Amino acid sequence: MKQFISVNDVTDINALVKKALAYKAHPLLDKELGADKRIGLLFLNPSLRTRLSTQIAAKNLGMEAVVFNVDKEGWALEFEEGAIMSGNTVEHVKDAAPILGQYFDILCIRTFPSLKNREDDYSEMYINQFIKYAGVPVVSLESATLHPLQSLTDIITITESLKQYPAGGTRKPKVVLTWAPHIKPLPQCVANSFAQWVNAWGEADFVITHPQDYELAEQFTKSATITHDQDAALQDADFVYVKNWSTYTDYGKVYENDPAWMLTEEKLKATNNAKVMHCLPVRRNVELSDEVLDSDHSLVTKQAGNRVWAAQAVLAEILQAAK
Repeated sequence: MKQFISVNDVTDINALVKKALAYKAHPLLDKELGADKRIGLLFLNPSLRTRLSTQIAAKNLGMEAVVFNVDKEGWALEFEEGAIMSGNTVEHVKDAAPILGQYFDILCIRTFPSLKNREDDYSEMYINQFIKYAGVPVVSLESATLHPLQSLTDIITITESLKQYPAGGTRKPKVVLTWAPHIKPLPQCVANSFAQWVNAWGEADFVITHPQDYELAEQFTKSATITHDQDAALQDADFVYVKNWSTYTDYGKVYENDPAWMLTEEKLKATNNAKVMHCLPVRRNVELSDEVLDSDHSLVTKQAGNRVWAAQAVLAEILQAAK
C-alpha cells in the first residue's frame, strides 16, 4: 500500500481486516516495524478519536507521532495553483508540503468540506495537493468526501460482530445505512465512505434509507438498494448504521429535520435484533435515542475502540510496502 485515501487503495479488504484483528489480539506484534520512523498528523479541523487512535497505532508500531493543528497553530495555507496570494493565506501548499515530506516518513491529513461549493469539495483539492507535493505516503484522516479509516473500522466491527452474533444460515448479513436528524448540515463523508466500502466488500445485503432529496453521489452508492421508507429498510436488518448528512444535489442544505427518523428501540423491533453503529460524536436524542445507545444493541464503543486497529493495519501496510 503506497497511500490510503479510499477503498481503491486496498487490494484485499478481508486481509486488511484480518490484520487489524490480529493487532487487536496482540497490539505490539510489530513493535519494531516503525522504529526510527516519524509520522506527521496534520489537522485542518478538530478531532478526538481519529487523532488519538492514530497516535496510539503509530506508537504500537514503534513510530514517533507528531501532531500539528494547522487551523490553530500554523499559517493559513493556499491550495489553488497560480493563486495571487494577496488575501488571508500566507503559505502555499507547494512550499509547505515538500518540507513536511522531509520531516516525516508518513503524512496524515484531516480536511473538511466547506459545504458551499460541491465542485470544489468533491475535487478533493486539499488532500490531492498534499499527495502531489509531499513526496511521502499520505493517509487520509478524513477528507471533503470520504473517511476511509472510519469505514475500515466499520467493516472490522461488522466482521468481528458476525462471529459473535451470526445472522443465521448462509445468507449475507443485512446492513442498513440510515439518515438521521441533526441540528445543522453535516458532510456526506462518512456516509459516502461507508457506502463505498460496503459495496467494495461485497459481503452484505446493503440498503440505504433517507428522506427524499438526501440522495448520495451514485459513484459511492452504486449497487446498494435505496429507499425512502425507513421502516421497510429496517425489516430483518442485522446492522444499522446511523448517520446524518446534508443534501448533495442542492449542496449542503437541510431540507427537513423530522425527528421521526431518529432510531428508537421501537423501530429496532422489526430488525433481526440488529446491532447499531455510529461513528461518533453523536447528538443523543436527536440522531439516536438514549435507549438505543445505552442498550445491548449498541456497538458504538467497540466501533470507536477499533479505530486503533484500523489505523495500525493501514500504517503497517504502508511501512511494509516501503521496505
